[in-house]
Amino acid sequence: MAEPRVLVLGVGNILLSDEGFGVAAVNRLERDYVWPDNVRLLDGGTLGLFLMPDIMDADLLVVLDVVLGPGAPGTIYLLEGEDLRKSLSFRDSTHQTDLVDTLISCELAGARPDAFIIGIQPVDCGTLSPELTPALEAKLPEFCAKAVAELARRGITATPRQQPQGAPAA
Repeated sequence: MAEPRVLVLGVGNILLSDEGFGVAAVNRLERDYVWPDNVRLLDGGTLGLFLMPDIMDADLLVVLDVVLGPGAPGTIYLLEGEDLRKSLSFRDSTHQTDLVDTLISCELAGARPDAFIIGIQPVDCGTLSPELTPALEAKLPEFCAKAVAELARRGITATPRQQPQGAPAA
């Protein structure tokens, strides 16, 4: 049996402070880990429905995003099923659709992957800034470790790089 095709998709608007957290996380995961050949990491930005071909090509979709939950800023969530609607991305921007609507569109087009979100409660998603807030910047290592652990729990194992790409030599 073939291994499942996995898409790890970082989404969000990198110009609105913490709204870009998902993109920062997928970039960190790509930099710090070696992934199996069946795993693809993608910066999905704010492309919404334009991501349908990539999503439809996956058996498992993992979305990294900011979410609005009951916890304090920096709280990390695992969202599945109807909880997917708590994701901030794919909503209220130029793409005019949310993640669940995009998945329904994929299903109508003939291919909907299993999906879950690993998300974090933002501090600030309204300030025009390409930088994450210091609080969420500090949470990136923990968030990425939780993403790697959740994928490992589902049988997808990443290997830490000896020295992250782009890191200065010691």
